[in-house]
Amino acid sequence: MYRRYGYLLGLVILGLAWGLAAQTEPRFRLPVACTLGQDCFVMLYVDRDPGPGERDFGCGRQTYDGHQGTDIAVADAAVRKAVVAAAPGRVLRVRDGVPDRLLRDRRDPRVRGQECGNGVVVDLGNDWEAQYCHLRQNTIAVRPGQTLQTGDRLGEIGLSGATSFPHVHFEVRYRGQTVDPFVGLTTATGCPIQRRSLWQADPGYVPTGAIAGGFHGDVPAVEAAEMGQLNATVLPATAPVLTFWARAYGALAGDVETLKLVAPDGRTVAHRTQTLIVPNRQRFGFVGQRNRDRLAIGRWRGEYTLQRQGQTLVRIQREVAVR
Repeated sequence: MYRRYGYLLGLVILGLAWGLAAQTEPRFRLPVACTLGQDCFVMLYVDRDPGPGERDFGCGRQTYDGHQGTDIAVADAAVRKAVVAAAPGRVLRVRDGVPDRLLRDRRDPRVRGQECGNGVVVDLGNDWEAQYCHLRQNTIAVRPGQTLQTGDRLGEIGLSGATSFPHVHFEVRYRGQTVDPFVGLTTATGCPIQRRSLWQADPGYVPTGAIAGGFHGDVPAVEAAEMGQLNATVLPATAPVLTFWARAYGALAGDVETLKLVAPDGRTVAHRTQTLIVPNRQRFGFVGQRNRDRLAIGRWRGEYTLQRQGQTLVRIQREVAVR
């Protein structure tokens, strides 16, 4: 009986502690100087599955097992976006000097012990902390002990540490435990879940969307697209190949992907439609035409759509001038 009362008392104390913590919860602005859906997007969310599986707060797959932060990404590494303080606080630790490089494996030994890359840890007060990871090398603009106000510049989005795409990993902790800012302080796991967002203006849940698209005068590689090297606006008529490429995130099995390349006279010269067999957190595809003589002079158009159950979720259109 005493053991039972002790257990119940423990639950009451825990509930009171979390209730008091909820009264002092911080409120966060977006930790990047950008506009979601225009020049940045949320690529990955906190993993809410307590087991070996993966599930974000919207019951989707835009996370991976054990992921403890919110990843706010830009289209490519050439985009320079400031990382800013999401809430006021005092800088605890910083690290700079880790090179920016695109990794395909987060377990790459070159970043062992430096998985966060160039980063900043901030004490928010009342046992709350915020951590910012993967900042661009040599852009850290703060020092330990410095007092921050919301919006103060910390650095820039980069590719340092264990990352395969340009983004800032924003992690919130209360007494050392991860807190999903889309959900708020809770002892519950899994999804769906009752949530109390910690964002000043809740960004909502967008598990599928466009990343980028463009043209290239040869066969494109996803690594070059991620580094911002395939964004031609003018191509010569002698280019060996004319390709249109597109990138999207959050594709699911059963989605229908369509790519088209349209000549200046309105003819569709390349077309590919396929039903995806497996889900993809990031999706890269392209179509093109080999140059047998000279490409037609004028404006070429590329079109990409991603449809789910007949509804178009992603549409990307780009043009290039051939001269």
